[in-house]
Amino acid sequence: MMHLIVAPIVLPAVVAAFLVLVLRHDLTSQRIVSMGATLALLAVTIWLYLSATDGAPTSYQLGDWRAPFGIVLVLDRLAALMLLLTALLAVAVLIYAMAGWDKAGRHFHPLFQFQLMGLNGAFLTGDVFNLFVFFEIMLIASYGLMLHGGGARRLRAGFHYVAINLIGSTLFLFAVGLIYAVTGTLNMADLVGKVAQIAPGDEALLRVGALLLLVVFALKAALVPLQWWLPSAYAAAPGPVAALFMMMTKVGAYSIVRVYTLVFGADAGAVADVAAPWVVPAALATLLLGAVGVLASPTLLGLACFSIVWSMGSLLLALGLFDQGGLSAGLYYLLHSTLSGAALFLLADLVRAQRGRIADRLVPASLLPHAHLLAGLFFVAAIAITGMPPLSGFLGKLLILDATWRGPLAVASWVVLLGTSLLVIVGFARAGSTLFWKVADRPPEPVEAARSVALPVAVIAALLGTTVLLSLFAGPVTRELTATAQQTRDIKAYVRAVNPAALAQSRSEPR
Repeated sequence: MMHLIVAPIVLPAVVAAFLVLVLRHDLTSQRIVSMGATLALLAVTIWLYLSATDGAPTSYQLGDWRAPFGIVLVLDRLAALMLLLTALLAVAVLIYAMAGWDKAGRHFHPLFQFQLMGLNGAFLTGDVFNLFVFFEIMLIASYGLMLHGGGARRLRAGFHYVAINLIGSTLFLFAVGLIYAVTGTLNMADLVGKVAQIAPGDEALLRVGALLLLVVFALKAALVPLQWWLPSAYAAAPGPVAALFMMMTKVGAYSIVRVYTLVFGADAGAVADVAAPWVVPAALATLLLGAVGVLASPTLLGLACFSIVWSMGSLLLALGLFDQGGLSAGLYYLLHSTLSGAALFLLADLVRAQRGRIADRLVPASLLPHAHLLAGLFFVAAIAITGMPPLSGFLGKLLILDATWRGPLAVASWVVLLGTSLLVIVGFARAGSTLFWKVADRPPEPVEAARSVALPVAVIAALLGTTVLLSLFAGPVTRELTATAQQTRDIKAYVRAVNPAALAQSRSEPR
């Protein structure tokens, strides 16, 4: 049954090829197959998560080639959590898209499945080069998804998005080349021992490779000063695509945790904790810029994008501590921010469709259809994202504050997080009052052909409902995440699962 570890990668890959080769002209059949495959993926990820919580990490050697020579996938609690979150979000986004967005262009469903393949592969891989490969699969699919539906604005933003990610990919290759040239391996478990015993003359090259990787991951996670691409790209993307892209930034955060806890952690010798001095200051700057962007944004989608930048600052403020408390708090906030942020993007898309030519600009307009329903959803989303009680954003913020109090820059972290939270609350209050309270004395704007809002509203309500569940079951959830944090920091257990020979060799060789 452990062959199912490879299923989150193989299943969407096979389905995507089938959709392109066999069903490319039949949208109805594409919907059925794509939804069936995504639900099957959800079932597999639930099983994998339950399996991962029972014991030590499990490795899967493709072709039975032993590490570090073969391709290896590693399932632990952290990888299983990210797989499950991806599948849950994918089901919600796909349901929303089938209300009409998947008709806007060709090949939405194959690209969607390839995107899932890239995301899942990035979470499962135990090799830095294969992490690059899955990054590229994920990014190539995201290029097509972002341009879905066409339009000059989307094409312009897509060009910028492609350009910045090509630069990131080039830096990734440089980093991989430097690390391989110095250590002779890219298997993460094998790197644990090789990095700790690096020759003194190679320390500078290895440090450069590690910091180049950090730049790439920070780019994906939209950390200042590498955040500038996200607001324009996500605002131009179709609503369900932007919601799915919530996992793209989380891949960057996950990679920082995985690589700089496992490979370049406290036991990495001369390059130990190489990322620690950089992540928390960058997160504080990201909090400030994101909050100012939320306050100053002239559009609802712009507000949603800058709120994601702000939330990534909050997330990396916790994860950048690289200790158990910060990792546990960060994982809780990661769950909250991913689901509530996706709900906000879908809600912004729905509001935009109801306002005609005014779209999502934060200016008074005629009364919206279904105004009370949309206002209620926005109110819940605003409470969740800004971190007001009683929803999970408030609890996540409390956990982050508690974790940072014991870390470096504790006072600055509290001041910046609480101060920017106030700015974000003001920004959401301004947007909500303009959209749903200030009604202009003008005839209704012409809108696109009417479509039912029942299904999209149900999806948004379900995503926001998860923030309620995270609040109600905060105790059991945080206990699970604490266990996940403990296992993630257990380097020996990871190495033992992938390459026990390397662990034995590192013990026998003198330091």
